[in-house]
Amino acid sequence: MQLKSILKQPEVSRVTGLSRSSIYRLEASGQFPSRVKLSECASGWHSEEVQAWIASRPRAVPQKAVAQ
Repeated sequence: MQLKSILKQPEVSRVTGLSRSSIYRLEASGQFPSRVKLSECASGWHSEEVQAWIASRPRAVPQKAVAQ
């Protein structure tokens, strides 16, 4: 069984390279996973949803085919 984890905002910023405001803006527009409520004052993101979002991002520069 694989354990699922919750990432807090600083960790999400670290793994995505996005600022706090960018994360919240993307989340509000439906372009980033939604937070889950952990307590009255704490929330976080499912790590597998953040990883799936990262994997879905297009590459900045298309990869060139290797000449054979």
